Amino acid sequence: MHKLLQFSNEHLLRRALTHRSYINENPGEDRDNERLEFLGDALLTFISGEYLYQLEGEIGEDEMTRRRSALVDEKQLAKFATEVGLDFRMRLGQGAIQEGGYHNARLLSSTFEAVVGAYYLDKSRNIEALRPLLENLFNAVPDGIAMGSTQVRSNIDSKNRFQEIVQADGAKTPPKYVTEQLGGTDHAPEFHARVYVDGVLYGEGRGSSKKKAEKQAAEDAIAKLKKQGQS
Repeated sequence: MHKLLQFSNEHLLRRALTHRSYINENPGEDRDNERLEFLGDALLTFISGEYLYQLEGEIGEDEMTRRRSALVDEKQLAKFATEVGLDFRMRLGQGAIQEGGYHNARLLSSTFEAVVGAYYLDKSRNIEALRPLLENLFNAVPDGIAMGSTQVRSNIDSKNRFQEIVQADGAKTPPKYVTEQLGGTDHAPEFHARVYVDGVLYGEGRGSSKKKAEKQAAEDAIAKLKKQGQS
């Protein structure tokens, strides 16, 4: 564990490291880390925004927004989690472990968010205690990434991520996409996609191709689950 992540309340750290898959297999255990993840996400958004605001030079709002997204996206937070030694300390269910959970970017990033939230509480809700850790991590991010030049997720990434989320939540079947052409022209068609899981509609999307429409449907579904605290 990173030297700047020393907890006074080990029980709080234990909860931050506990994924719901562990609770599902060990019902006598305490709560999972999802509430702490929510808190950590809010703290990371604020601190990364303030960090960018204080950089030398006049950076416009759009540029700061792009840079912040790059600093706190799933892939980057997963790297932070590994850097501070959270990967093999995550408390996962055996099923999640067998599926490569210790190297899963989504699990790593959400655990990092939870630990940030827990550390804030452990330090008597003093946000200043977070700054040395987070700013050191932000400073070490390569310039290309910090400038916001991250690679946009592909159609496959979005669909796979959504499938991982619903399978972790116990879905019995993989997502099913129903896509149809709504109109447009031969050179500029428009497609509408719906994605269902176990017969339930999760998201919808539109695009100039089936792939793009299905990508939008997957991203719509992920966004809705995040609002509900399920991703």
